[in-house]
Amino acid sequence: MKSGEETDYEGDLNSLPDDSNFVKPYLLELRQRAQKDIIDPQQSLNWSDSFLIKFLRARDFNVDLSLKVGISLLFNYQRWRRECPEISANLQPSSVLGLLQNNYHGVLRDRDLSGSRVLIYRIGQWNPKDFTVYEVFRVSLITSELIVQETETQRNGLKAIFDMQGWCFAHALQINPSLAKRISSVLTIHMHGSTFKETLRDFFSEDILPQEYGGSGPSLEEVCQEWTSHILQSEELLTQLSIYPAVDEVTSDPEPDSQSAYSS
Repeated sequence: MKSGEETDYEGDLNSLPDDSNFVKPYLLELRQRAQKDIIDPQQSLNWSDSFLIKFLRARDFNVDLSLKVGISLLFNYQRWRRECPEISANLQPSSVLGLLQNNYHGVLRDRDLSGSRVLIYRIGQWNPKDFTVYEVFRVSLITSELIVQETETQRNGLKAIFDMQGWCFAHALQINPSLAKRISSVLTIHMHGSTFKETLRDFFSEDILPQEYGGSGPSLEEVCQEWTSHILQSEELLTQLSIYPAVDEVTSDPEPDSQSAYSS
């Protein structure tokens, strides 16, 4: 037993719907312990089942880990958003549209073999003369807010490819020590060297990787343009999250439509 009340269910709890009777004891325990032990008076969080289930799924319904790692990270993240309004105050797509249209960022259509979302950041497409470092990190925050709504991402997490081709001194000058400290508190990065095309295939199957990275999937331009379109379609949600960052109004994954290549 991982934690919480005894349950007769011996299968994979992650396969059950949010309203399953086998899931409810875990939700109840997590809510009660979080509110009692680590709630921050400055926080105004939604403690609904659909909100808390994200943390349980990410930790395979281990309540102790969900509380220690997931909820604690959430508090740190919310504190970071309050302390860095230059990045987090405006999540509307129009605030970063120029950078997105420059094909700086995209999300692969398909997940990797472990079910993780795969994000791509192309540093060379960021011209520091045109876009500030705050806009750059706002793009990352926007994507994070969108994909965390997906049940599969809650279960399997995400991975990111940082394409550092084109990195120069002008980029480094944009990141002061204070900002670097704030970013490092919520981000962990692993980088590949000049042989990245070969080493990336050790982590991702060729069929999902863009052609430019040695794969057979859609081109980088297609990947970036498709994700930009998805962000633009999510403007209403992003506007809401700019105002109420911890409110969880989305209780299920949005259905894919004809304009979007993405689904849960």
